[in-house]
Amino acid sequence: MTQTLIVAPQWIGDAVMTQPLLARLRARGERLTVGALPWVAPVYRAMPEVDHVVEFPFQHGGLQLRARRAIARELSGRFDVAYVLPNSLKSALLPFLCGIPRRVGYLGEARVGLLTERLKNPRNKPPMVAFYSALSGETEGLEADRPRLQLDAATVTAALGTHGLQRQGYVVFAPGAEYGPAKRWPPIHFAELARALDRPSVLLGSAKEAPLCAEIAREAGAARCIDLAGRTSLVEAFAIIAAARSVVSNDSGLMHVAAAFAVPQVALFGSSSPLHTPPLNQHAQVVWLKQDPGYQPPLDCAPCFERECPLGHQRCLFDITPQRVLELLRSAGT
Repeated sequence: MTQTLIVAPQWIGDAVMTQPLLARLRARGERLTVGALPWVAPVYRAMPEVDHVVEFPFQHGGLQLRARRAIARELSGRFDVAYVLPNSLKSALLPFLCGIPRRVGYLGEARVGLLTERLKNPRNKPPMVAFYSALSGETEGLEADRPRLQLDAATVTAALGTHGLQRQGYVVFAPGAEYGPAKRWPPIHFAELARALDRPSVLLGSAKEAPLCAEIAREAGAARCIDLAGRTSLVEAFAIIAAARSVVSNDSGLMHVAAAFAVPQVALFGSSSPLHTPPLNQHAQVVWLKQDPGYQPPLDCAPCFERECPLGHQRCLFDITPQRVLELLRSAGT
């Protein structure tokens, strides 16, 4: 059996979108070990295709060559092929230092000599799932790939019990977006939506997003929100999403998690594009004013893919009303 190392991306949403690639590799008989940063590793533990997860102790920024060499010594001789999913130079270093014979990835950051098989980066931004799946060398059915995550029932039950939640008894709000504020629906809109729902809203996010979630809970009223931002592990957050009635989120990692668990969801897009990173879920409803012919004046500025609105108005998200999202939730039975 081919022994395969996957060098994972550093963002949760990107990690979720790599699952169809891993499913393709596993289906043709490759045994998969994923090397991932600690905050991404739980995503791969929720993929049944993965045999083993190695946590890389790297930090953002810098080559950290000494640490990469140390890990390379531990992994040397174990793998036949490596798939390098990020486009950075440093992500391709470890498979090279390990001496893995086949090293597959996209061209990027002057790493030609580090990879043995190099795909050209597409000029336009393609759907990211197909972008990753193409590394398999297969060309058929890439656009039909949909990420899937799995948790055992005991994990879900334990998380609900820890936080006093009932399955299907709440709506999850994921109001953060690690990339920047240009991807975040206004907190006051989340708060208004929470007040309009007939069941509590559970706020999920990282510790960095705790002030944002606290603001929403304060505006909505304590009886309407259960604020768990920064108070769950990533696995617990996955379990809470998997058991939710529905999820409302920005274009974020947790949006892709909800899609991978096939939970009914409303996904709000502003500066980014659902043509590039859609929630691949038959139960997803996407709101993007760029594609709304009734919205005037048209959003000629979208998608800008900026961290902050360069024009200072952020109409693309401010003008999505809580009432519109509420109607979509009700149409889905929430």
